[in-house]
Amino acid sequence: MNERVVDQKIARQSPWGPLLVADCHVHFFSHHFFELLAAQKPGLTLEAMQTQLEWKLPPLEPEKLAEAWARELDRQGIDRAALIASLSGDHDSVTAAVRAHPDRFFAWAMVNPRAWNPETFSDIRVACLFPAMHGYSIQDPAVEPVLEWAGRGQRAVFVHCGALSVGVRHKLGLPSPFDLRFSNPIDLHAVAARHPRVPFIVPHFGAGYFREALMLADLCPNVYLDTSSSNRWMRYQESQVDLRQVFRHALDVVGPKRLLFGSDSSYFPRGWHQQIFEDQSKALYELGVSLADARAIFSENLLRIMAA
Repeated sequence: MNERVVDQKIARQSPWGPLLVADCHVHFFSHHFFELLAAQKPGLTLEAMQTQLEWKLPPLEPEKLAEAWARELDRQGIDRAALIASLSGDHDSVTAAVRAHPDRFFAWAMVNPRAWNPETFSDIRVACLFPAMHGYSIQDPAVEPVLEWAGRGQRAVFVHCGALSVGVRHKLGLPSPFDLRFSNPIDLHAVAARHPRVPFIVPHFGAGYFREALMLADLCPNVYLDTSSSNRWMRYQESQVDLRQVFRHALDVVGPKRLLFGSDSSYFPRGWHQQIFEDQSKALYELGVSLADARAIFSENLLRIMAA
């Protein structure tokens, strides 16, 4: 599955041969993450969660979960991964993980701009905004301090657009009062144009707003598209499309230098979602994407943003 290459990094076998992979979308479901979820439903316990989810709940210490992810990346042939703290208030978990394995992980964290304190995010590389989840427009003045923080520190901003469904909430019977009025990538246009030095990452090709995400990225060279997850949003398109067609359109409009591979991995015992890689690499290879462009999509683009 994997092999060490000459510079001591890890490569995964791919249609192009050994390929360096840096995953831009791994949810870090820490012990504290589950504690925060349990607090949202009276009577919900960690024990009940484990039974309902049929997942292996993580150890108390985030460093131990980081070690489990490091071993999993080794097993799968993945060199680096962005770990996303997936609830506001859990950013300390990903920073602890990165301190334990600075050569493997990047610290990304969900942020609610209405409860923003930049001092607590000094070790975070990417602020992840979920406007539909938290009920605000990306153009709200409350977002501006987050964008200024990113610009000052050469950091990036992830903005979830389109359909938003959180599987763990559904399985636990937790309400999801999201507001899709705040999900259109077009709303990000003026913001990205006003902050041209800040890289903006839109996951899942816009998650149903594919056309709008392409328009945004075409107009703003600091916008990147994340390829993560199964991309079930393709069901919403007017005409039937498949992953190859999605990649073809994205490559035509955005090019290979602003696509970021992501798996949307999240929990154990499943671990790293290898089928996402297999499907995406197959689609790109069948489109005739070169090895140089595959390297850009699967690792180099993310590493360039993280090195800024």
